[in-house]
Amino acid sequence: MLSQSFPARAGVRPRTGPSVPHVQLSQNSPDEIREQLKQWMSTELPGTRIKPSEISEPGSLAFFLEEDAAPPQGAVLLPPRLVAEFAHVHVDGSLHLALSQQDQRELIDKGWGERHPLYSPTVNVVMLYGPRTDEELRIAKTVINASYRYATGHDIPGYIRCH
Repeated sequence: MLSQSFPARAGVRPRTGPSVPHVQLSQNSPDEIREQLKQWMSTELPGTRIKPSEISEPGSLAFFLEEDAAPPQGAVLLPPRLVAEFAHVHVDGSLHLALSQQDQRELIDKGWGERHPLYSPTVNVVMLYGPRTDEELRIAKTVINASYRYATGHDIPGYIRCH
């Protein structure tokens, strides 16, 4: 679960593309915030590797479980393999990631994201809108921790959840 006090996102939802590739068209992350996010993800997600996404547009930074790792029973990660890639950051700063059903509902209900246009039981992909401020970056890290926990079965070591 994200947290009992996971806040609502301020303002209107950004515009996003209605089809594939599913991208954020407005309210994009400033370059500095996007780089901070990518740097944090690149150094704080142990047991993962970074390589080109198997499903996203070129230029996305994708995160996979290590080759010998498997997600917990019942977890469905990103297509096509459903057991390896759990998140990627687009060049616009938005992310696609796998989350539990409960976390998906909270993310969407609080205005932080939406389901991918091809979403289904085997296409467990939601978009987290790109963070625009330092506070939204903190929220994004909370959501990424939830995706990491869903994919690995545990929180990012030393990570303190948003309250």
